[in-house]
Amino acid sequence: MASPFLKAAFAAAAFSLLPLAVAAHGPEQHSPVGEPGKASAVSRTIMVSMSDAMRFAPASIAVKRGETIRFVVKNDGLEPHEFMLGEIKALQEHAEVMRKHPTMVHDEPNAITVAPAHTGELIWHFTTAGRVDFACLIPGHFEKGMKGDIRVGR
Repeated sequence: MASPFLKAAFAAAAFSLLPLAVAAHGPEQHSPVGEPGKASAVSRTIMVSMSDAMRFAPASIAVKRGETIRFVVKNDGLEPHEFMLGEIKALQEHAEVMRKHPTMVHDEPNAITVAPAHTGELIWHFTTAGRVDFACLIPGHFEKGMKGDIRVGR
């Protein structure tokens, strides 16, 4: 069971990332990283593998603005990994929080943690053209290069 301090730290970290993931700033503005998608609206599925070499495959993905993507994320390693969408600065800041609180567990719509030899799924709707980053924020993984990017075209 997590301590009250750990729960508070997790809540603060989740709160800091969630606006980047799901908040709309008005009727025509969306977060740079999009919003949670609905299974009924999936445009296509993209397979992503994670390894103990601290890499994602593919590490670079292209989607179109407006697409809803089902990411099927497979952990090919022997240790847990995660797939978290966000802006690079927010991911870097959250990686720092994770180093201070290594037992933190994510429960945000823009992240999935996958146990060794398991597969998980994340559905995301890309509302804005530009760049979205993804990373594994388990302590040490991001620092060893476990990150990638999604180019969202028009």
